[in-house]
Amino acid sequence: MRVQPRQHLLEVWKALVAMSLDDKGEWVWRGRSDKDTVSDAQQLLCLVFPAVELEGFRLENPDETDQDVLDALQPLGDAVAIPRKVVDIATSYLERHSDPIGDPLFSGGRNFIPIRDGKPADDELPSEAQLLIDVTESFALSVTLTLALLGFVREYRKMASRQALQEKINRLEILASKRLTAALVGLMRSFTVNTFDVSERPGKVLLESMGLTGNPSRREIDDLQRALRGVSNGLRDLTVGSGKDAEVTGPTTLFECGWSWGTISGAPEVDFSASGGAQRVGYASDEPYLYFTTVALDGIADLFTERTRALGLLDPEQQRLAQALQLRWDLTQQYWAVLSSYGGGRWPLENIPWRTTDDLESDYYTALVSAIVVRELIVRAAGEREITRLADILGELANRTRITRRAMDTDPAISLHDGVAVELVGSDKPGGPALAWVARDFAPVLLKRSLALVPFTSRNRRDDLIDLIDDLWGHLERRRLDRRPRSKDGKGLWDEPGRAFDAIPLGERVHWQPTHRVVESLVSGARFVQGDPPPSPDLEETGRILLTEAEHLYDQELFGGGPESGDSMQRALSGIKANLDRARIILGKRPGSAVTLIQDALRELDRLAAARESAERVI
Repeated sequence: MRVQPRQHLLEVWKALVAMSLDDKGEWVWRGRSDKDTVSDAQQLLCLVFPAVELEGFRLENPDETDQDVLDALQPLGDAVAIPRKVVDIATSYLERHSDPIGDPLFSGGRNFIPIRDGKPADDELPSEAQLLIDVTESFALSVTLTLALLGFVREYRKMASRQALQEKINRLEILASKRLTAALVGLMRSFTVNTFDVSERPGKVLLESMGLTGNPSRREIDDLQRALRGVSNGLRDLTVGSGKDAEVTGPTTLFECGWSWGTISGAPEVDFSASGGAQRVGYASDEPYLYFTTVALDGIADLFTERTRALGLLDPEQQRLAQALQLRWDLTQQYWAVLSSYGGGRWPLENIPWRTTDDLESDYYTALVSAIVVRELIVRAAGEREITRLADILGELANRTRITRRAMDTDPAISLHDGVAVELVGSDKPGGPALAWVARDFAPVLLKRSLALVPFTSRNRRDDLIDLIDDLWGHLERRRLDRRPRSKDGKGLWDEPGRAFDAIPLGERVHWQPTHRVVESLVSGARFVQGDPPPSPDLEETGRILLTEAEHLYDQELFGGGPESGDSMQRALSGIKANLDRARIILGKRPGSAVTLIQDALRELDRLAAARESAERVI
C-alpha cells in the first residue's frame, strides 16, 4: 500500500504539536470556540489514540519509547517529560469541559450552524442556550477518549514513583471515570426507536428503498417484518431514550432504531446511575440520525474491546450501563444490516444513493450505512461474496464522488467533500434559529472502512481493494493543509478539499473532525500492517502436502542414520527438524513463509539422500 501508517502518524504528531503548543510550550485548544467539547476531544485524540492503540507509539514507559516517536513529539519534552505532559493536557481537557460543580459538559458549542430553508444562515448566531445543548458526538467521543486515558494511566502509574505525579494521575483517573459514566448515560438517553405505519410517508419511503414500490402486498410487508423480527423482539421490552416503550409489532408498523443528535426531548433520567453528575434536559427529536448513529456505534464498540476487558477499565456502574448499551448496539447493527441487504437480488445498499425515511438521499448516507455494515460483516465473519459486494460499493462511492474519477468544475458530486449539513430537528426549542451539524468526513470514512475490509477480502479481490485504498490516501494527501513544518496554523493536518477540487474555495483552516478520522484510519492501517498477512487457502493446502512429504523423508533419514550418524549429519537433521516444526506452527497464518521453510528442508533432505546414494555407488 502507498499508505505508510507509521510514517504518516508521526507526521501528524509533528504537525499536531507544532500547532497546539504556544511560544511558552503550553497546550492551546484550537476548537471553534472557548468551550468546544467536540473539537477539543478530537484534537486530544489525535495525540492519545495512536499512543494507546499501537505498540510502537506507546508513551507510558520512558525506557521503551521509540526514538522516532521522541523526535516527532520533541516539543513536548524528552521520554520522561512526554507522559507527564499528556497527563497535564488530558486533565486540562476534563476540567475545561466541566461545569462549576464538576459535572461533565457535552455541548456542541460553535459546531452548531444556524440554517434557514436547509442552507447556512450566515446572518444568525446560535443563542447562548443553544451553545450548551448536549450532542451525541460529544458523548461518543468521550467514551473513546476516556477509555484511552484510563488505560494510559493504569500503565503509567507503574512507572511513576513521585508522590506529586501519583496524585496527578489519580486526579486524571477520577475525572476520566466520571466523564465516562456521564457519556454512557448520555448515549442511553439519546437512543431512540421511531415507529410509523406503512401508509405514512416514512413507511412508504422505507418500503421503496427495500424495492417494494407501488402498492406492496400484505405478504411483502409481512416478509419485511419477518426479516426484522429478531430486532423487533429485542426492542419490544426496551425502554428507549425518550422513556417510552418501543411499540414495534403492529400489523402495519415499521420502525427504525439508532441515536438521535442529542438527548431526546423529555428523556427521563437513568435511575441506576448517580456518579456521572447531573442529567441535563434534552431537545433532540425522537428519531434516529444516520450520522449520529454511526458515531455512537463507533464509540460504544470501544467498550467491548479486549484492551478494555483486560485492563478492567469499567467500574460496576459503568459495566451495567455498558451492558444496556451493548444490547442497543447489537440491535442497531442488526437492523441496518438487514435493511442494507434485504431481498434475494440486488441489495438496497447497492441502489445508490441511500434514501432516509425523511426523504433525503445522498452518497454520504450510503457511506454511513456501509460503515455500519462493514462492522457487522466482520463481527459475524461473513462470507466472501458479501465482503466483495460491500467493497464494490465503497469503490463505486469513490467513483461517484470524483475521488477516483476526474471532476468537472460544475460537478455537483464534489459539494459533498465540502461538508454535509445535517439539520437538527428540535434545536430551536431553547430559543434561537434552527441548527445543523456539518459532517466533513466522507473520504476518511471510505478509507477507514476499506482498510477494515482488507484482511477479510478474497485473494483475487484484495489487490483491487488496496488500489482503492491507495487512491483514497492519495486524494486525502492532496487535501492536507500546506505542509510546511513547525507552523501554528495546522499545516500538515486536514482538511482543505479545495486542494483536490478547484471548484471549492480554499479556506486554509484545520478541521478536527476529518483530521481525527484520518488518524483513526491510519491506526486501522497500522493494525493491518502489524498483523499477519492474509493467508491463502490454496497455498496452505500446498504447504500441508509438502509438509507431509518432508516429514516422511525426515523420518526415513532418522531411521537410516539414527543417533550413530556423524556430527554433520546430526546438525543437518537438527536444522531440518527446526524448519519443519516452525512451518507446522505458522502454516495456518503465514502459509507462504511456511512453504519456504518446508522447501528449504526438502532441499536439505534431498542433498542428504543424494550424498547417501553416491556413497552407496562407490561401495
